[in-house]
Amino acid sequence: MLFSSITFLYYFLPLVLALYFVVPFRLKNVVLLAFSLLFYAWGEPVYVLLMAATIVSQWFFGLLIDRFRGSKWSRIWLILSLAVGLGSLGVFKYSDFFLETMRVISGQPIKLLGIALPIGISFYTFQILSYTIDLYRGEAKVQRSVLKLATYVTLFPQLIAGPIVRYTTVAEELDERHHSWENFSAGTRRFTVGLGKKVLIANLMGQLAQTYKDGGENTVLFAWVYAVAFSLQLYFDFSGYSDMAIGLGHMFGFHFLENFNYPYISQSITEFWRRWHMSLGTWFRDYVYIPLGGNRQNFLRNMVNLLIVWFLTGFWHGAGWNFIAWGLYFAVLLMIEKPLRKRVNIPKALGHMYTIFAVIICFILFDAESLSQALVRIGALFGVGTEAVMGMQSLYYLRSYAVPLLVGIVGATPWPKRAFERLCKPLGEAGVIGLQTVGTAALLVLVTAYLIDGSFNPFIYFRF
Repeated sequence: MLFSSITFLYYFLPLVLALYFVVPFRLKNVVLLAFSLLFYAWGEPVYVLLMAATIVSQWFFGLLIDRFRGSKWSRIWLILSLAVGLGSLGVFKYSDFFLETMRVISGQPIKLLGIALPIGISFYTFQILSYTIDLYRGEAKVQRSVLKLATYVTLFPQLIAGPIVRYTTVAEELDERHHSWENFSAGTRRFTVGLGKKVLIANLMGQLAQTYKDGGENTVLFAWVYAVAFSLQLYFDFSGYSDMAIGLGHMFGFHFLENFNYPYISQSITEFWRRWHMSLGTWFRDYVYIPLGGNRQNFLRNMVNLLIVWFLTGFWHGAGWNFIAWGLYFAVLLMIEKPLRKRVNIPKALGHMYTIFAVIICFILFDAESLSQALVRIGALFGVGTEAVMGMQSLYYLRSYAVPLLVGIVGATPWPKRAFERLCKPLGEAGVIGLQTVGTAALLVLVTAYLIDGSFNPFIYFRF
């Protein structure tokens, strides 16, 4: 079930909200758990059993890690927890990739398993492993209620496409959380803004990018239009989903951490990854990079650590060589950038241009179905294999989508937020509330009209 669907907006969400706020607090987690399982089963009925088995097994491992704390058995139970969680992810997400690689290398006719990828398995696996790892480290308290642990893992706002919410972030709120009209209204506004990002910008950019991928005019201009459109689609698609998840969390009394902070204003790749998909970046930093030694090691070891982390980051995103190349691409950029920026004072404008160019190239890798396809599309940006610099079709689509492209580019910066804050200054509290209410209602009406009329409505990160 998509957040950006009539079914969710006007049937599922009103029903869960009505029941949630009617029942006493002791039953609120039960309501959330039941509706979260229904939300997941809507698209993955069979794999609800896999998720349930994962939750129960990790709850059991958590009890054992706590029971044998301070002994070698605690570490053994943690290792088993990691083996089960990552093993399940490996089987369902990567088995065919490894078999296909073996088939190519050996030249033998190895049959692929053809296992369907459970939606959101990458996200909920990392979330629940944050519980057992933090429990072992003594940074989290054991959760003795399997119902509360299941509620944490299955919370439908962030179940399918993040952000990756660590157990410690919501542990206290599973037991006790505050509900207020201020929180609910703030959550509603945040959700609606995210919905607008998704439907009014990401979907339009996706249509433009898809036109090129479906065999659009083979010109340099159209290649650049596609590259920019997809970069904007990916940002507004994923940040819009994160906004909706955070907004829904507020409605139910949970406070999820931010996942995006205007990454396209970055002046370096290092800064970009502090602003993009922050929940994933900090997960790999805290659970992989720092345990490997981080930057406390010598230069060579630090470079190896970066390669390992970014190889895993790319591989987490998908079982394909283009994703591995995508991760290693960032690793190489960071390996060059980190020592260079210590020695050279790079002008802000130059740093920003370099970062945007590098990111656009990397997202072509991210979007491609294969390395060869990615290389063809990247080459087209520089005229390799193209028919002309521009043509009638590319100019037509550039003119037709000029306004959405401009809205997307400006909307990816803090300027609209700053302009709104300046507009609100002289209005007073009542005026701001009124403006927010009218704006939220108008945006919801506009989005609804688009959803009724349109059909292009994918979520890119549902693949992961």
